[in-house]
Amino acid sequence: MTIQRIQELEKLILHHKERYYRGHAEISDEKYDKLESELIKLDPKNPMLELVGFKQTESLNKVEHQKKMLSLDKTYDEADLKKWIEKGDAVSVFKIDGSSCSLIYENGHLVTAKTRGDGQFGENITKKALFIGDIPKSIKDKHSIEVRGEVYCIEESFFQLTKEMQELNLETPTSQRNIVAGLLGRKENIQLSRFLSFKAFDIISDDKFKNEHEKLDKLKELGFDIPDYEIHKKLKSIDARIKTAKEFMVEGNYLIDGLVFIYDDLKVHNELGETSHHPRYKIAFKFAGETKIAKINEIEWGVSRNGTLTPVALIEPTELSGAVIGRVTLHNFGMVQSFELKAGDKIEIIRSGEVIPKFLGIAEKSRGKFTYPTKCPSCGSGLVIQDIWLSCPNKICPSRVLEEILNYVRKAGIDDVSDKRLQEMIDKGLIQGIPDLYRLDSEAMLVLDKVKEKLANKMYENIQKTKEQNLVQFISALGIEGLAMSKTEKIISQGYNTLEKIQSLTLEKMLNFEGFAEKSSTDILHSLNKKKDLIDELLSVGVVVKADEISLGEGPLAGKKFCITGELSSPRPQIEKLIKQNGGVMVSSVSKNLSYLVTNEEESSSSKFVKAKNLDVPIINEKKLKKLIEG
Repeated sequence: MTIQRIQELEKLILHHKERYYRGHAEISDEKYDKLESELIKLDPKNPMLELVGFKQTESLNKVEHQKKMLSLDKTYDEADLKKWIEKGDAVSVFKIDGSSCSLIYENGHLVTAKTRGDGQFGENITKKALFIGDIPKSIKDKHSIEVRGEVYCIEESFFQLTKEMQELNLETPTSQRNIVAGLLGRKENIQLSRFLSFKAFDIISDDKFKNEHEKLDKLKELGFDIPDYEIHKKLKSIDARIKTAKEFMVEGNYLIDGLVFIYDDLKVHNELGETSHHPRYKIAFKFAGETKIAKINEIEWGVSRNGTLTPVALIEPTELSGAVIGRVTLHNFGMVQSFELKAGDKIEIIRSGEVIPKFLGIAEKSRGKFTYPTKCPSCGSGLVIQDIWLSCPNKICPSRVLEEILNYVRKAGIDDVSDKRLQEMIDKGLIQGIPDLYRLDSEAMLVLDKVKEKLANKMYENIQKTKEQNLVQFISALGIEGLAMSKTEKIISQGYNTLEKIQSLTLEKMLNFEGFAEKSSTDILHSLNKKKDLIDELLSVGVVVKADEISLGEGPLAGKKFCITGELSSPRPQIEKLIKQNGGVMVSSVSKNLSYLVTNEEESSSSKFVKAKNLDVPIINEKKLKKLIEG
């Protein structure tokens, strides 16, 4: 009996049963019966077989939790969080904005699913759980176990869900945030639960675990989707993790409202215990957010480097979390179409800390007509709708080309090539893609506005300097989707410290890395594969990618980011190695998140030096760097 085939049959039976009862059967009764017969032979007690005579209704009833599902203590203050973490190593996961759920398995089969409810009693949602694809209906473990996690809705599913609810003449959902509880509380049309997702974060069983992260690894081994997690050695790497969470709040495809930190050592759990309200060994770090209602004046569509059109609402100026907001991200085409957003609509927006303001839901619709672009605003090509995305298929679309090259220029650290200068290079036919930067000579750049021989030579030299890059820098410059710097460093720390090794990665290998989930790993590999031709061309024009040594976050420089510019007494690779050996992270460009710019020059006209001064980033020399290391 193969668990893989059982899971395949579960999905097929659920899919075809749902299609049949909606009047859209895709296979004959005979073929369907063969699927059920095969499942009966392989696993006669499979819970999916209980859906015979499938109904689109479910009567909810209260079910008691054997162990109370407690709330979480929370803080909005980083200082409080770091004080809490001083007690020991901690594991962090994203705090998903959905509904908590408990799953009971007996003899390898799902027998009961229930909501958190009041913590003591939850609603029985077993039939709905059978529709949620991420919830395994059967697992390899034959013991009695309980799995806890979060039910949530990703943006793509919300888009499809909205369309189906409209077809069924049901009330259109007003918010991705509220739809999960709404679907789990429905007594009818329970098939809509198939648009929900599930991530497991805890397991209660007879297994003798020593650490929290072992529980997550066990859940992954049993076939559950788990959140990406990170282990923090006391205060180390906390700042970077918070930054990653803030970025996900803007760019991620489901809602989170912070992070959950749990002491990794389970002995600490037993020592600290629980209150009647929350466990003392867990804490939620939330981003203080303020919401307001704002009116849309116009919707602007920008073209990203992968051709996706990104909608931004230009709103009436609104004060929010200490700033006056004029622009709000609307996520994607699917979100705009689901709510039929247009000028005149009033929307609910949120801004948490320094995170870019984003759309939450519709507050009041205007009478205007909903429209969306059919031609690319940059090149005029006909746009293509793919699920929730509106895309320009033209690979040489000026905006696509500009954004892709611009990302490379910034991440590779090419000085003196501004956005405006880059646009002029494209307009005058000097470059059509990233590799063309390395085909330029200084004479060709003399055609650019206000560029004389001295500046042309300087720009040429700055481009040529970046022919040699370290691995993290190169991968970052390529713009691999889902592969942030922190994830690249994790991969390298597993021994994949050359470009060739990175390109040899498989899903099976990545799932063995600490904290890597299947969905995000699949996305990374897909994006990496799409960049293969670009990588080959860059190597052919002379780009050399050095094997990288990466810090594991240990040492006096842990959690600090460094950038180097100008003159040094020691060779630059030697300084980079020193920083990494002591826990620091090397970056190629200056931003407000940079900890230190290292140079022996007291004054400089270099763009990195000037930008660091403007952003009040500390500028230190080699002597001060060594003092930092010595403590």
